[in-house]
Amino acid sequence: MSALSDLFARTRAEGRAALIGYLPAGYPSVDGSIAALTAMVGAGVDVVEIGLPYSDPLLDGPTIQAAVDDALARGVTTADVFAAVKAVSATGAPTLVMSYWNPIARYGVERFAADLAAAGGVGTITADITPDEAGDWMAASQAHGLDRVFLVAPSSTDARIAYTADHTRGFVYAAAVMGVTGARDQVGSAARGLVQRVRAATDLPVCVGLGVSSAGQAREVASFADGVIVGSAFVRCLLDAPDADAGVAAVATLAEELAQGVRG
Repeated sequence: MSALSDLFARTRAEGRAALIGYLPAGYPSVDGSIAALTAMVGAGVDVVEIGLPYSDPLLDGPTIQAAVDDALARGVTTADVFAAVKAVSATGAPTLVMSYWNPIARYGVERFAADLAAAGGVGTITADITPDEAGDWMAASQAHGLDRVFLVAPSSTDARIAYTADHTRGFVYAAAVMGVTGARDQVGSAARGLVQRVRAATDLPVCVGLGVSSAGQAREVASFADGVIVGSAFVRCLLDAPDADAGVAAVATLAEELAQGVRG
């Protein structure tokens, strides 16, 4: 069993969903992002997603794009991402990299898998590649014991959901809405139905992302999903903070509120 499998077995035994938090590496600095990510874990986040900054993040809304653009302007590299993975995984929280495919291909698929595993990462979420196009990654991830998380959406057919789930390891990422990332006033109405459709195809945990920003929303999603994914709301904490220390404190406060929602 992988670290993710162990984690979801534990949360299921506790009768609750897992809280999954995302921040990009390198914002407001490499050290600042590590401080915020580790603060997340200390405040109740169960699984961490570390974003690999990329110049053309098609799935990301303006909040995440603003932080990623700043990180790239500061010269953040894939090596910096692995340094963040190493630091955060040392907390004991399963740590994944969320990335678009081009940076992985450019770095070298086998090399990326080897370096991620060496840093203590448990796998990747690949936002813009489907399993039928990811043969190299599936082979490399298998060779290095990494989980591979693919996305499904409300528009996915039942056949596509089954195919995606069959090639996924760790958990299935269910995008709650059709659109880019960003905090929303309400969880997408299609989320519950999408989770039910995925569960009809697999025993893997199903985690819902895109839009969750409050304890109430986290509690709602936790009532029907195995995991609640929060990204833009955490990034907004850093963007709105007057300084790095205040950003870390805001991230920790939000994580504690979301964790109470999930556990409620």
